[in-house]
Amino acid sequence: MDMTIHDFDMARFLIGDEVEEIYVAGGVMVDPRIGEAGDLDTAILTLRFRNGVIGTIDNSRQAAYGYDQRVEILGSEGSISTANCYPNQAVVSNGKTVHRDLPLNFFMERYTESFVNELRSFVESVRAKRPTAVTGIDGRIPVVMALAARQSYEERRPVRI
Repeated sequence: MDMTIHDFDMARFLIGDEVEEIYVAGGVMVDPRIGEAGDLDTAILTLRFRNGVIGTIDNSRQAAYGYDQRVEILGSEGSISTANCYPNQAVVSNGKTVHRDLPLNFFMERYTESFVNELRSFVESVRAKRPTAVTGIDGRIPVVMALAARQSYEERRPVRI
């Protein structure tokens, strides 16, 4: 419900279809307090979309080197990928090491422009009295996916949505 909810949003957006089945394997690998709170800190999810696409989400609450987010789509006609954002794009290489800055760590550093665009879109919709680009259903579906994911983990089986 917490750590993967936005990944569900992104998967639906990138694939352009709805998930019909989800399977989760996970555990508490990083912080025992997460487990004590009844949650996971590490999970791998397999998503089966209605259009036949199979997706995976690898998720962990902690990466020693910072906030790590990447997306890769592989298809029969090509691929597309995005990588982490860095404060400095330079990579310094010498005979002993290859070094670069750590990824931007906080979501506000990464997504300021996205938040501004979302707010702008909302205000324009209100002013023009037209529907917003993101609907209540768009908010509900990832919650349903998260509940199915939790059920899958607990029952150790794929769950249809």
